[in-house]
Formats: sequence, structure tokens, C-alpha cells
Amino acid sequence: MKTCLIISGGEYHPLPENLKYDFVIAPDHGYDYAMKMGIKPDLILGDFDSNSYDVSSVKDIPVEKFPVCKDDTDTMLSIKKALSLGYEHIIIACALGARFDHSYANIQSMAYVAEHGGVCELLGIGEYLRTLCNDSASLPKRTDYSLSLFSLTDRCEGVSINGSEYDCENVTLTNTFPLGVSNKWKADVVTVSVASGILLIVESLMK
Repeated sequence: MKTCLIISGGEYHPLPENLKYDFVIAPDHGYDYAMKMGIKPDLILGDFDSNSYDVSSVKDIPVEKFPVCKDDTDTMLSIKKALSLGYEHIIIACALGARFDHSYANIQSMAYVAEHGGVCELLGIGEYLRTLCNDSASLPKRTDYSLSLFSLTDRCEGVSINGSEYDCENVTLTNTFPLGVSNKWKADVVTVSVASGILLIVESLMK
């Protein structure tokens, strides 16, 4: 799958080493972060209400400007743009921390990507999130990390976990009870699968 990196405007963090992507979108304040990372985006967009630069001074990168009064967050605008350009794999960096409302909105946006046939990863400081929809995933062990599963849809059915401290087979998770929180690796690789629904996989550094 072609991969689009979106550099959002949450809490800043460096990108993981050897992160691979084909296209970069920097919404609003994300361009400040892109410059800090030494990355030249392929596209800048947003309402530019939180940036520290003069967008009119950007000459060699395409810019799409939107009104402040709109339904989509700047990150969601970036997601829709990426999907329209044919990118099925979307990585959102600097997506957590800072304001909780935007962090939660970014997690909801992951479900939007899944609903439109894509796979979304979300990066934060000590946090790695990804969606899983009607599929399985192998998760290599992360030392000092917990592993949690949440349902982004009303229900996730046919959820199975193998290789963890709390394995399960064919269980149902709902979005009103945190049954899948705070698991751990027992084997070197944990396998997670879901038969229906949009599953959120969260790997969190235990501080």
C-alpha cells in the first residue's frame, strides 16, 4: 500500500528511525514540526489559526487554505486528501498530547480511515496506535510496553489474542466497557485478530 505521512499539531516527537512513506501532508502547525524534523512536505493545508509562520511566504510547496469555520479538523482534511489521492496507509505523527479533544478527534479519525478501506497508524510519545478491521496482525514484543484493545465501533466481534498474558478466543468487545485494557506480551509475538468491527490496538510505554 502507498503510505501518506501526516504531521499533525499535537505534542512534538521525532519520527521513528527508518519510517517509510511516499507522501507528506503538514496541516497547519504540523508544518512547524516538519521544518523542525527537516522534512519538506508535499502539501500544506489547513485554516492556519495555530501556525507560527506566514503561509504566504511558502513558495515551493503547494498550499490549500480553508476557512476557520468548518466541520473538519485540519488533520481530518489531511486524511480526506490522502484518501482521495489513493493512499490506503496513513501514518499520523505528533497526534497525541497537548489538547485532549484533538487527541480524541485523531483517534476517531482512525475509524474514518478504516471505514474507507484504509489502515491508519497514530504515533505519540511512548504511544503506538493502529486500526485492525476484519483481519489479523502480528505484534512483536515491545519491552516495557502494555498492549490494549478497544472497539472503535459499537462492537468488535470474534476478537482473539494469542501469545499474551491474557489470551482469549472469539470474544466480543464493546465501546462502553474497557475489557481489553492493559495486557502484556508473554511470547515474543502476540497475534490479534478480529472478525468484524474496527479494532483499535494501543501499545503504551509503561512509565
